[in-house]
Amino acid sequence: AMAGGLEPHLEALRRELRGPAVLSVLVALVAVAITFLIWRFVQGRKSSRKAVLLLGLCDSGKTLLFARLLSGRYRDTQTSITDSSAVYRPSQDKSTNVTLIDLPGHESLRLQFLERFKAAARAIVFVVDSVAFQREVKDVAEFLYQVLVDSTVLRNAPALLVACNKQDVTMAKSAKLIQQQLEKELNTLRVTRSAAPTSLDGSATGGPAQLGKKGKDFDFSQLPMKVEFVECSARGSKGEEGEADLEDLEKWLVKVA
Repeated sequence: AMAGGLEPHLEALRRELRGPAVLSVLVALVAVAITFLIWRFVQGRKSSRKAVLLLGLCDSGKTLLFARLLSGRYRDTQTSITDSSAVYRPSQDKSTNVTLIDLPGHESLRLQFLERFKAAARAIVFVVDSVAFQREVKDVAEFLYQVLVDSTVLRNAPALLVACNKQDVTMAKSAKLIQQQLEKELNTLRVTRSAAPTSLDGSATGGPAQLGKKGKDFDFSQLPMKVEFVECSARGSKGEEGEADLEDLEKWLVKVA
């Protein structure tokens, strides 16, 4: 009699388990599982990328900045013709480290070295000479454009820091002005490249990818990676005898490590 009295309730439970509510729960669980797997895949790819690339034109101060970050000491530098790399620990946590890689800035070398190391980049520090910036703005924008439209860089979206170096010099341009001028120049380059003639097969002969959002003036917020600007001085306000002013850069490295 007791079993017969429970039977209607058991049948109702069976119908409920076959109903749309359970299906919704199962779909939700599958979605959560897929999201988790994608997250693990992305995190795995990110953890395998341990390099922080130092890019920039010749004489922007990359190599001195590289030396200062590693040793804190000033040293005379020469124009690099090859890469230099070293393990850097951005905080007191000894288990956290990245590989700093200083790449040559010479026009004939910089893209081939970028090609070699870009897949390993967790982050990019693009060093700008704040004193010579007004004179070099077109060259700076051209190199930065080449970096930003690279398919590997776009896919991996490494964090990007524009380090406005040589702020110890009175004539140095501010990070805000440099950002505004770079956005303007990059927008001009984008328009120029998009208007490039097409080849016989109909493919564009300009840049490999569209920079920013079509129909809008370019700004850095349109990029897939987070872009920040800091002011710094690898030389420091007291020159060779003083300490470098790299506090904001070092804080950023702690974040991306």
